[in-house]
Amino acid sequence: MSENKAWLAHYPESVAKEVEIPNIAIPQILLDSTAKFPQNNAISFYGKKITFQELAFTANAFASALQKSGVQKGDRIAIMLPNCPQYVISYYGALTAGGIVTQVNPMSVEREIEHILNDSGAETIIVFDPLYPRVKSVQQNTKLKNVIVVSLQPSTQSIGDDFTFEQFMAKADGKVQPVDIDPAHDVAVLQYTGGTTGRSKGAMLTHRNLLANVIQSHEFFKESTETGKEKCLTVIPLFHVFGMTSCMNLSIYNAAEMIMLPRFDLEEVLNTIKNEQPTIFPGVPTMYVAITSHPKAEEYGINSIEICNSGSAPMPLELMKNFEGKTGSKILEGYGLSEAAPTTHCNPLFADRKPGSVGIGFPSTDYKIVDLGTGTEEVPVGELGEVIIKGPQVMKGYWNMPEETANTLRNGWLYTGDIAKVDEDGYLYIVDRKKDMIIASGYNIYPRDVEEVIYEHPAVQEAVVIGVPDAYRGESVKAVVVLKSGQTVTEEEMISYCRDNMATYKVPTIVEFREQLPKTSVGKILRRALREEVQNTK
Repeated sequence: MSENKAWLAHYPESVAKEVEIPNIAIPQILLDSTAKFPQNNAISFYGKKITFQELAFTANAFASALQKSGVQKGDRIAIMLPNCPQYVISYYGALTAGGIVTQVNPMSVEREIEHILNDSGAETIIVFDPLYPRVKSVQQNTKLKNVIVVSLQPSTQSIGDDFTFEQFMAKADGKVQPVDIDPAHDVAVLQYTGGTTGRSKGAMLTHRNLLANVIQSHEFFKESTETGKEKCLTVIPLFHVFGMTSCMNLSIYNAAEMIMLPRFDLEEVLNTIKNEQPTIFPGVPTMYVAITSHPKAEEYGINSIEICNSGSAPMPLELMKNFEGKTGSKILEGYGLSEAAPTTHCNPLFADRKPGSVGIGFPSTDYKIVDLGTGTEEVPVGELGEVIIKGPQVMKGYWNMPEETANTLRNGWLYTGDIAKVDEDGYLYIVDRKKDMIIASGYNIYPRDVEEVIYEHPAVQEAVVIGVPDAYRGESVKAVVVLKSGQTVTEEEMISYCRDNMATYKVPTIVEFREQLPKTSVGKILRRALREEVQNTK
């Protein structure tokens, strides 16, 4: 298979085309930054500042408490929190204790929580107190032993024999038993993704995978950032692989201050920008849309922002121009996936940015466009095919799913399932996303997850879910439903049913009822035909 590496010509001498990945575990980067910048602020959360020295001490104490509770190397530790200091403490504490962090979206409903807990075999969970009842309702069906409850405000909720975060920390004696970590092989994080089949599976990201992507990111952006000086607006969820790497781990590595917010609320974000003056703002297009659309955005000092690396959904050109005009910053659109920890491509500051493109490969990252039939022949420049990727950030495989792993990782290459092309300069253009995945407000939504819930409604005979264009969210979820003979359900009733049985961001905003669905000659529902209907009615 030939290799077109035209993109490497864009790298200046000051930016390494290949990076060296030290043989260390992820918690070491916190210790290293603490040694260099002990009194620098690591976290700012609603005015509360936590220095690197304080963060490292608290993460170590949390690791000690975990070990006192029986956690051993390789045990899975679930984190189900919004962005808050306890998230960072739990994450680094769990890894210090030798555990494997299992990411759980706080918007998950009971059935989704139960699946991830059972699939991972997690025995410990750190959970946000409003979500505590959800965990308790499924605990008897899981292996959970330790439930640790985080409250951001005083809570009167009774938690019986479980622990508040503060009670759990009291178990620490400050002594952490050393854990022998092999960074190249030992898994640090299980990042759950629906993948191409819609079946939720855990991408196994090793310590080396995560560290590689941090160092690749640092090298790619180093011409425009300064270690120990940056402030990163951290509003992308840390349970999302993009937030985990581009906000948390990269900030820790660069000794940058994480200005944390638990969710995107426009007024809160603008006031935070005004008060804290962040220099870096990783985000998704819907966030930039909201800020650009605010009539008085400039009055909040948004020109402090210098770099915005955008991911998860395509960036409209007009939005990019408007946002950059108001802030003076540069939006760098990139590409990645959970299986690559996540970033593989980005538009560079040191070379041309090409609107519509997701840029060039990160250091030490190879990529090709191969034929859709066999996946073995590289196609010519400009032709469509599947983008495949090789690099130190590529996952070890899927947790307990050898067949899925073998299908996705072939001959050292990660088969993304995304249809793309490259131009003569090596810039990558994503043309069609991973099979049927929907991306709404930066969240990955797998139609099968939604369809399975709809099919459980007693009045439903058939259902198919697609994404439809949405000026604000990028895409919204539409369900096309065929009811059983004699049954009646309204659109409002079906949406309400979905809201009760799945995370809010997955709930269809449109439900269309039909007598029949388009199908192939063998009876397979033609999802693509429904998508084409939407495109043809634009």
